Amino acid sequence: MEPEITLTIPPDLEAALAALEKRVKRRTPLMEQIANIMLNAVDENFIAGGRPAWKPLKYRDGQPLMHTRHLHGSITPWHDNDTAVVGTNVVYARIQNQGGKTRPHEIRPRNRQALRFNGRYAKKVNHPGSDIPARPFLTLTDHDLEEIQQAVIAFMTGNE
Repeated sequence: MEPEITLTIPPDLEAALAALEKRVKRRTPLMEQIANIMLNAVDENFIAGGRPAWKPLKYRDGQPLMHTRHLHGSITPWHDNDTAVVGTNVVYARIQNQGGKTRPHEIRPRNRQALRFNGRYAKKVNHPGSDIPARPFLTLTDHDLEEIQQAVIAFMTGNE
């Protein structure tokens, strides 16, 4: 026969375990906080011109990816009980973030009868494609990861 062991849990420990169980089951506030930390990190990437710095522009002055601010403004956070994400639905975001080469293609005028380049006119232009350098904006630095870790620790210990 196995001996019976009775363990009496102090009320304060029982309350702490119950609170921990509740926090572990309901993680949505933590995921929201993590998504916002990631959104702030991506904002900092755009504002700083990359962390580390992005390759500069070749054909105009200014900061890369900030001419119209469309890509920067499209970054949105999303979260549920299990996931925290930031992302964008902008079509060109992937090639800007990861780099790559565009296909050769034909350029035709949209609103006029001809295109104008340097005083010359053309009905169409054959574009050879472009090499787009990687400008990773959807990245987290070590500091950002530490901030997420601190948020998780604070959430799990109830010190939010």
